[in-house]
Parts: sequence; structure tokens; C-alpha cells
Amino acid sequence: MIRLPIVCAATALLLTACASDITNPNTSGAGSGGTGGISNAGLMGGGHGAPGSQEDLAQSAGDRIYFDTDQSLVTQEAHAILDRQAQWLQQYPRISVWVAGNCDERGTEEYNLALGQRRANADRDYLASRGIDSRRIQTISYGKDRPVDPSSSQESWAHNRNAITSVR
Repeated sequence: MIRLPIVCAATALLLTACASDITNPNTSGAGSGGTGGISNAGLMGGGHGAPGSQEDLAQSAGDRIYFDTDQSLVTQEAHAILDRQAQWLQQYPRISVWVAGNCDERGTEEYNLALGQRRANADRDYLASRGIDSRRIQTISYGKDRPVDPSSSQESWAHNRNAITSVR
């Protein structure tokens, strides 16, 4: 009889210990500046994470922009997000970032890798046009290999056509 309360208490303690502030760069935020990932600050209603952190970037500026189908042109909506990212990067001149270009599941692997690279480069070039030293920005394409939303629908494809900025 005494074992059940002990097991329950131990389980609760372990679950509490497992909660962390780890944020996956592929799910850590929406282009509008909100976060789609799970973190303690998000659960506790906390602020913007540590200054200069990935969580701070995602919550202060937004960490991703979205693209139209088969396009690598930065949209007007994306300009606003990238302008906020540029301001954020100007606040933290010692921070460098990765920009990962992503695609939806349609198309060949080769096509999507090339399109993802064009998307990452467009993101980098826009930030550079706003005064961010391009040497602080590395780009990579994941093509269709890292979907944010693994389902197959128009909505999921729209979420997967993105460029995600991550603090290095």
C-alpha cells in the first residue's frame, strides 16, 4: 500500500526533472514572432529567454519566414519579420546565425535542395541589405527533409515552405 504513493511521488519528481528549456530550431517559432516549440518560459508565461538566445530571437523578432509555392522571393510579410531580425542582430553584433531553407514534400530531392538553398540565400541577402554582415550568416538547405508539419495538406505544405533563422 505504501508503494503506490512513493511510486506516484517519484514519477511526479521525474516528470518535473525532465522539463527543459530545449527548443528545436525547426519548431521554435512562427514568423509572426510567436513560438511553436515548447519551453519552460512558454509554459510559465515568461519573457523572451536569455538576451541573445534562440528563444529571444523567436519571441522578439520571429525566427522564420514563409514562401509561396516554388518561389524563393521574399514576400512583403516576410520583409517585416526580416526587418525585426536585422534589428535584433544589430543589438547582438557578436551573434551569428544559420538560415535553413526548407520545402514541402512535393518535387524531387534535387529540386527541393536547390529551392531550399535559394530560399536561405534570399533570407541572408535581405538581412545583408539591412546592414547585417553576411559573414555572420551561414546558409543551408534541408530541402524536404525537415518538415515542420509532416502531414500532406495545403496547410502543412505552406508551413513547410520556409527559411528558419537559428542562433549559432
